Amino acid sequence: MRRRFFYVMFVVFVLLAGCSKDEEQARNNESKDSTVEEKTNNPDITEETKNVYPLTGIGTNEDTDNRIVGVMVNNHSKARPQTGLSKADVVFEILAEGRITRFLALFQSEKPDVVGPVRSAREYYFELANGYNALYIYHGAANFVNDMIRERGIEHLNGSLYDNDGHLFKRASFRKAPHNSYLQFDAVYDVAKSKGYNITAEYEPLPFLSEDEAQNVTGEPAQHVEIVYSNNTVMEIVEFDYDTDSGKYTRYNDREKTVERETEKPIQVDNVFIVETDHEVIDDAGRRAVDIESGGNAYLIQKGKVQQVQWENKDGRIIPVKDGKPVGFVPGKTWINIIPDNPGIDNAVNVSN
Repeated sequence: MRRRFFYVMFVVFVLLAGCSKDEEQARNNESKDSTVEEKTNNPDITEETKNVYPLTGIGTNEDTDNRIVGVMVNNHSKARPQTGLSKADVVFEILAEGRITRFLALFQSEKPDVVGPVRSAREYYFELANGYNALYIYHGAANFVNDMIRERGIEHLNGSLYDNDGHLFKRASFRKAPHNSYLQFDAVYDVAKSKGYNITAEYEPLPFLSEDEAQNVTGEPAQHVEIVYSNNTVMEIVEFDYDTDSGKYTRYNDREKTVERETEKPIQVDNVFIVETDHEVIDDAGRRAVDIESGGNAYLIQKGKVQQVQWENKDGRIIPVKDGKPVGFVPGKTWINIIPDNPGIDNAVNVSN
């Protein structure tokens, strides 16, 4: 009798345990279904990423320690439209000669197949690249500029030494020199490594806004931005138009949309950062010295709004500050226009609704 009692109790225990386990599994499944439904209905809920791209502030599960590559990109009218600019994380635009600007395009989160046309070096460009710990890539330079690059230990690749080698640089047949030298990006790290340069690096991210902060940017309306690089207003006019749907600015040069040559994809950015600083012509060829150290007045334009801020060179990187504190960029791509302090930001830049 006692043995039968214990047997009955054992069976009841097993059945109860099984029911409890089934109920727990059902609750877990219900919870998972609810979470999936919530994520589907709310696309802002995403899995956490383990890394952040330092120049864009965008999260990723990929490694982010590939070395930044800074490329001198030609902006002469005969070099437009360019190739590869849509994949640059940050682009600096500064006067190079006369009233023609040139770009220093910094690539890190995306790697284009081809970049160009590539043009010659200037001191303020290679100092900027060095401040971001970037490999500096250019095609040719005045002898005294090449001497400065070597003497200051700037890690560089000079396209004139690889001219049309078919590996690092190729000359395009559809344009004439000096507007036809194109960097073959896939070869950059191999050639840099062969020169003993590091091709990986650890980077501290630029200051970025959180998602909530980015959606609540304050400032005056800034639907259209016009920057005049010359007192003659028919030359070298740069514009940015805001697209409310994408939250990005589309760039124009001399009234024409800036696009990728091969795809006609427009160049769109999340931040337009305009800074003024001292420019000085230093030789008969019109080369300049540009102050990228002292800081000064600036406009930060993002999400259809403009803020008057200051700029600072912090550990080699140009950032916006307000009341002595860094102001965050909206995560994404940034275009930095450096303009002369004469006539200055108030006279050379027009921001309108």
